[in-house]
This record gives sequence, C-alpha cells and structure tokens, in this order.
Amino acid sequence: MHLTPVEIVENISREDFVKNYYHPQKPVLLKGLTDHWNKKWTFDHIKTLAGNQVVPLYSNARTKGNKSTYEPVTTMNFGEYIDLMRQGPTDLRIFFYTIKDHCPALLNDFEYPGIGLKYFKRLPALFFGGSNSKVFAHYDIDLPDNLHIHFEGHKRVLLFGPEQSTALYKVPFSIHNAEGIDLDQPDYVKFPALKQVRGFEACMEHGDALYMPSRWWHYIVYRDPGFSMTLRSFPQTAGGKLGMMYNVFFMRLIDNFMRRIQGQKWIDYKNEWALRRTNKKLGLT
Repeated sequence: MHLTPVEIVENISREDFVKNYYHPQKPVLLKGLTDHWNKKWTFDHIKTLAGNQVVPLYSNARTKGNKSTYEPVTTMNFGEYIDLMRQGPTDLRIFFYTIKDHCPALLNDFEYPGIGLKYFKRLPALFFGGSNSKVFAHYDIDLPDNLHIHFEGHKRVLLFGPEQSTALYKVPFSIHNAEGIDLDQPDYVKFPALKQVRGFEACMEHGDALYMPSRWWHYIVYRDPGFSMTLRSFPQTAGGKLGMMYNVFFMRLIDNFMRRIQGQKWIDYKNEWALRRTNKKLGLT
C-alpha cells in the first residue's frame, strides 16, 4: 500500500480548520488543541471515577455466525481491566463507552474544541485498547466527521478516503472490509487490489487530536495501552443525512436479519462477494 504521513498542524484557528480541512474533507493531526485540559486524562483518573464498573470487552477476532458484532467476548471490572493492560500486551478493548451514560463526571474534565465542528454532545465516547490490540478497517455507519483525541501511550491510525472502498474490498451491506485482510502485513496474492490502495498514516501520542472526515476508513493499532475520546459531528448536507439514514435504517437491518437466519453462511457469502466484485471491477480476475 502507498501511505503518506498525515499533515500535522499546531494550534490551528477555527477559520483555517474549516477552510483547509473541514470543507475539503481532508484529515489532519492537530497538536496543542487539548493542552489546557488533557493532563487530567489518565488511566488513574478513569480508575478513580469508574474503577468499580463492570465493562464489556472485545477482541481482535471478527464475530462469527449469527452473533451480533456488538456482543462482547467477556466482561471485567474496569479497574482490573486497566491493571491488565498495564501488565502486558492484550487484545482486549472497550468499544464505545459513552461518557454521558456511564461516567458523566468526565463531562466536566474537557472542553469541546472550537474549530468549527457542530458536535453531537449526546455521544462523546471513549475507546480503550491494550498494547497490540487492533481495530479492523471500517468507517462509521452514521457517517460523522470525527475528532479523535488520544490519551496515554501511542497509537497508529491508517486513514483511507471513501474512493478507496473498492480497493479495500468493502463487504456488501457492511462498513468494513473482507475478513483475512491484515493491513499491517497485506496478502497481495489473495487480495491483489490492496497494492492500489492510497492512504494516510498518523502516529498519535497523548493529547493529539485527529480529524477524520465523514465516510473515511480508519484502521487502528495501539502501540501501548491507551484510550481515546471521539467527538462526533453528524452530516450537515442532504446527501450525508440520506446516507446516514440508509445505513442505519436499511442496510444495517438487512444485514442483521440475514445474519440471524443464515449465520456464518451470510458472512462467508458477503466476503466472497467482496473479493469477486473488487477483482472484477479493477480488472484483477
């Protein structure tokens, strides 16, 4: 794959962000945006506020059969999970921990960056990952513009524009690519279209904020134990709103229905469909 380092900007103004990144829908890594409040965002602070909660945990493995993709592999005391991450590598992750529902006290510990995004303040969410845990390539089903702020440790994020969906082997009726694809070690024999993929690479550290435009794919690897907060801004255009409604109220329902009645057969069929469609469209068959 061809990866370009994402542009890095420090202390950007609202006007420059809107003009140079939001309107062109271009990703950017923002430094200095959270410096006046990010020092409080640590594992110890989370443990103090929510250490006794029981949290659902997910792994690197894809969900099989007729199980929901949102069904966790296990649960654990939050404080114990933080201790587990600190002890060594683990692929266990926390997915979409909504602050307002689970730890509203954290709402007092940050400010929404005034860079021109219209944040949906109902859903600031946290994501946690141990060293070497991964989030497979996908884009968000509700098509938001995301501001992704990282705390503790380091993480690597690969970003791909929506025009890369075909070469990434997008699975029909889904927001992810075909199973078996490892973007750290691409198999160009089985997935030859990956050679054509063009993307950006961001290496994040504590306090960094990554702007991920609507419909952009992201693949994440936690280099060290860490966590991130995503602030969402829902689509403002008519096309974006229609796309969000189609994904949430039509595509997802069909996929869930077929998964319930066919289980693994539906998953395997979609993956084979993705391979055939991409290779045919790009003349690789």
